Amino acid sequence: MLVHEVWFSLSMTQSICKHLHHLIAKLCPTLSTILQNSLPHTSNYSSSFSLLPSMFILLLLLIIPSTDARCTIPAIFNFGDSNSDTGGFWAAFPAERYPFGMTYFKKPVGRASDGRLVIDFLAQGLGMPFLSPYLKSIGSNFKQGANFATLASTVLLPNTSLFVSGISPFSLAIQLNQMKEFRTRVLESSPQAGNYYLPPKNIFSKSLYIFDIGQNDFTGNLAAIGIQGVKEYLPQVVSQIAWTIKEIYNELGGRTFMVFNLAPIGCFPAFLTELPHNTSDLDMYGCMISYNNAVLDYNKMLKGTLSQTRDLLPDATLVYVDTHSVKLELFQHPKDHGLVYGTRACCGYGDGEYNFNKEVYCGNSKVIDGKNVSATACKDPEKYVSWDGIHATEAANKLVALAVLNGSFSHPIFPFSKLCDLRPIG
Repeated sequence: MLVHEVWFSLSMTQSICKHLHHLIAKLCPTLSTILQNSLPHTSNYSSSFSLLPSMFILLLLLIIPSTDARCTIPAIFNFGDSNSDTGGFWAAFPAERYPFGMTYFKKPVGRASDGRLVIDFLAQGLGMPFLSPYLKSIGSNFKQGANFATLASTVLLPNTSLFVSGISPFSLAIQLNQMKEFRTRVLESSPQAGNYYLPPKNIFSKSLYIFDIGQNDFTGNLAAIGIQGVKEYLPQVVSQIAWTIKEIYNELGGRTFMVFNLAPIGCFPAFLTELPHNTSDLDMYGCMISYNNAVLDYNKMLKGTLSQTRDLLPDATLVYVDTHSVKLELFQHPKDHGLVYGTRACCGYGDGEYNFNKEVYCGNSKVIDGKNVSATACKDPEKYVSWDGIHATEAANKLVALAVLNGSFSHPIFPFSKLCDLRPIG
């Protein structure tokens, strides 16, 4: 049996553990004794991943009723790119192919992964359905939020066409305008009109607004203009994110915001294959040092800008989420978290160290040197961090989501467990 089938990474705060222990002691004293002897002995539950037996979690689920679970976060509105797109891009430009979606959905569902994304797991953890894409016209339910993210989106307005550069036309500014239009339509709606799939009119000030965007701004021109060239416009990127938050605060009444930082792109199989670098630029884990350092510089700038923005919005909760550290840990030590392969893609062509070829992307076929070749998926994506060389597998996304729900990778710490009775995200 694989390690991650028996254990999963989840660190809890001391207060949560004490609460659970007292509840178990009240309901079942014998089980309380067993758990007291089996829990890891550590004085800091929130500083790093802790491994808890899955049996412990299963027993909790059997004991603690979920019928009266509460959550003071009624909805999520998400802005982003392919890392959190739940089908928006493919609703606008239908073309996604198998093996995308193979693990959980068993078919392509508009997600750039073999299964669920971090945003999917977060919704599950809060007891919500998966977020419907704003652009999806059939089968959407917006009662608990909407997803404006689309694959290949940027923070800054693109100065080229999708069909020329591959950059989505739905930049952050467009996504914000869609959010404003959505709110207008909700406020204009009438309960008598049978709007069963729209949220209450007072939901916008209570909702959680998530931003997981910026990777394409960073990487889109990286090969052409280099790190220094990209750094010239990164201040505009963080300024645009901050401005968008202020717009939602002032015009829509939003008060709770989470901003994810950028991942360590120097560890991505696609960029290890495509970006110029020397072997001396590789660290002991096989990641590119210079590119990862550039990401750290951006993340530092983003964190500082958000801190300044927080001071301007005194009654708002503005959280910087360090998903970079979680993903870097998975790339560097995959086996410590039930995975095996860090810098190798599950779905790709070419085998080799990275199993990535930019000429044949995951799910596609092409004639190369007179031979028809296909980029196919591995049989065990649960062992990989990288799904297709650029995006994460469901297994990696789950571990990132657990870290986000824990709150210890958020600055300031965001107490999901105090706001909601968290649900299992198996």
